Order: sequence, then structure tokens, then C-alpha cells
Amino acid sequence: MVSANTKMGLVFFPAFDWAISPTHPEREERLLFTQDQVFEEGLLDFDGIIEYKPELATIQDIQRVHFCVPDELSVITESHLVSAGGAITVGTRVVEKKVERGFALVRPPGHHAMRVVHGGRGFCNINIEAMMIEYLRKTFGIGRVAIVDTDCHHGDGTQDIYWHDPDTLFISVHQDGRTLYPGSGFLHEMGGPTAAGTTINLPLPPRTSEEGFLYVLENAILPMLDDFKPDLVVNSAGQDNHYTDPITNMSFSAHGYAELTRRLKADVAVLEGGYSIEGALPYVNVGIIMAMAGLDYSAVREPDYQPDKIRQGSQVTSAIEEMVAEALEVWRQGPEIRARNLKKNHYAERDRHIFYDTDHIMENQRELLHLCPDCAGTLVIDSSADTGHRIYAVHIPRKACGDCVKAGYDFYERAETRLYNSVIMQDRTTDKYLVRK
Repeated sequence: MVSANTKMGLVFFPAFDWAISPTHPEREERLLFTQDQVFEEGLLDFDGIIEYKPELATIQDIQRVHFCVPDELSVITESHLVSAGGAITVGTRVVEKKVERGFALVRPPGHHAMRVVHGGRGFCNINIEAMMIEYLRKTFGIGRVAIVDTDCHHGDGTQDIYWHDPDTLFISVHQDGRTLYPGSGFLHEMGGPTAAGTTINLPLPPRTSEEGFLYVLENAILPMLDDFKPDLVVNSAGQDNHYTDPITNMSFSAHGYAELTRRLKADVAVLEGGYSIEGALPYVNVGIIMAMAGLDYSAVREPDYQPDKIRQGSQVTSAIEEMVAEALEVWRQGPEIRARNLKKNHYAERDRHIFYDTDHIMENQRELLHLCPDCAGTLVIDSSADTGHRIYAVHIPRKACGDCVKAGYDFYERAETRLYNSVIMQDRTTDKYLVRK
């Protein structure tokens, strides 16, 4: 029997009972063709490539990450719990050192789901990577985590969840938000006042090919990871940068994805987007699996692959080089900006307007963050939606100091329930989730 050079775990979950519509790009066929290709190539016959069955995530796993409105069961299906559970299963096997690396090929996806959830955004209801990360932090004491989101769409949900967390480096490389949903992910979006510089956005011009992606990886992403020194690296492995994808405008190939995977060396990869169901996903996923397992992927090619036809132009190359230089400056300035912010006001406010394109909901948010020199600071969110629901949510971060814990409970207890459908406390220091109505 041929052995993989790197022991790795796989979880498949196509979610037969969940689709936005029978003809929607986000449907179960996305993974069925991949499963067929994996079986056809005999990858599961390799010694060292192990398939695990997804375990079921819990409501408590959601409550570590999200404030769901009006409650968790109103915004998810069982498939969402299996999808998140599949990511948790793979992440757990990696941290327990039963395998060296893991890939969760699961759906529904999650990287557009923000901290507050009133419904679906960008095909996402709950953030499965964040749920996995916070489960691993609670269960195994994982500290610093880096998330590298290679989906073609900006990972705005993951960015939102970790906006105020200096222990989580979120890097999103995606098609320029001026040309694609969700219209965000620009260089100036660099994290909250106490976490400035730990959000890094790398917007790429349309028609970026393998050359551009690997340039960004080598010249921006890998140096930042070296500086940050995470305990765990997670790849939000969206595959809609492929040159055949029907809803994006990029020129990446299956071989390029495999090469990026080999160089990135993420501990865990979690599937996100990718909607070229027959033309891309089987080849891309096989390439990623082979790269994670340390196998030779040089023969992985799409039937219509013609590198000359998808090669990026000189203007695209110049734009990418300029963008990388600016992103490195953002990274360099982060600590200075954080230090300056802590010398300013005791609190920072942020107003936001969020559209849930899948469920057609408009949300208004006001955030209040306690700027604390000793921890990430207690966060308060007043969120209302045109569904008529309004919540008051308090988040106490994992490593909150005593003053911020006290401030969080003061906010929670003083909030007037007559003004809200619910008042919620998410205390990550004790893993408690409290609700007043």
C-alpha cells in the first residue's frame, strides 16, 4: 500500500437535505462530484489518509461565537450543526495529534456569518471555522490562531467575529470588493482599536492567476505568519477563484490551489465557496488533499486547462505588487496604532448597517467597546433588524481582566429588558451564555 508522506484526516458532508434552491450554485452536488473523484483516484486507499465521520456541533458551540436572533434553532438546520461539527472533528484530530493536517469538505459554508446572526448572508448562517476555533480554544487551550481565507469573496463574517481579538490574525485574499460581493475587504479594514493590524485584507484584481496568488502568499501572507507565530493555522479554503467559476472573475487553477496549499502548510482547511461543480471542484479538492498529504500533485489538471489563456496581464501584476507593499505597511503599523488608541477615549463606538442578502434582512448595529490596556475589552452590541427583533448583547472576551468582567456584568444587569426582545451575555471567561427577556 502506498503511504502519504503527511498523515491527514478528511471529513465529507454534502448536506443532502440543505440547499437554497434545487438549481442554486450552493447545493449538494458541489461535493458529490468531489467524492466521486476522490474515490476514483483511490485517495482513501493511501495509508495515512483517514476519513472521519462528522460529529454534531451543539448549541453551546454556536453560543461561544454568535448571538442568534431570535434564537439558534430559528436560523439553522441540522445540516449546519453537522457541517460545523465536521470542522470541529477534523480540528480536534489535528490538535490531538492523531493526524498532522485535516480537511473538512463540508457544507453549508460559514465565512459570511458575523457575530450577530439574524439570518443568512452569502449562503452562510453560522461561522463554522470560528465555531471550530473557539471549541479548540475552550477544550485544548489553543491560544494564537491565524486564519487565511482564500475564498474569492471577502470573509466579512470571520473578520467581524475577530475584529477586536488581538490573538487572532485574520488574513483574507479575495477578488477586489469593488467588483464582487460583499463589497468589502479593503486595505483600510485592519481591525478594531485594540486589535489594529490583526485583520489584513489583500484585495486582488479580477483575472489574477497562479502567479499573483503565489506572489501574495510568499511576499505578504507567509512573512506575516512568521511574525505572528500562531499555535494553529486555519485555511478557509474557498475554491471560487477558479477560472471556470460561474459567479467570480479570477483565473486560478487546480494546480495553483495545490501549490498554494503546499506552501501555506495550514493545520486545518475548511471548505468554503466554489461553484464550478464539475469543471473545478473535483480537481481542486483532489489537488488540495494530495498537497496536504505530501503527495505528488503534478498530474492534477483540469481537462480544459490552458495556462496561456488564463495568464494574468502586466497591469494585474503591477497592481498586486503595489497592494502587497501597502498591506505590509498596514501590518507594520498595527502595534503603533493599538498603542495610540489605548491612550485615547475610554470607549470606542461603531455604527454599522448589514444586509442579509440570502434572507433579505436589514440590520442596524451600534457597538461600544471598552478600550482596556490589559485585555481585548468588553464589547456591547445594540442590534435591531427590520424583522422587528432587537437585542442587547454583551461579549466578555476569553482573557478578560477583572475590570472588564465586572463591566460586562454591569452592562448586562443594567440593560432594560422592556427595550429589547432579549438581553444576552456571552462570558467567554467562564463559557457562560445568559439570556434575559
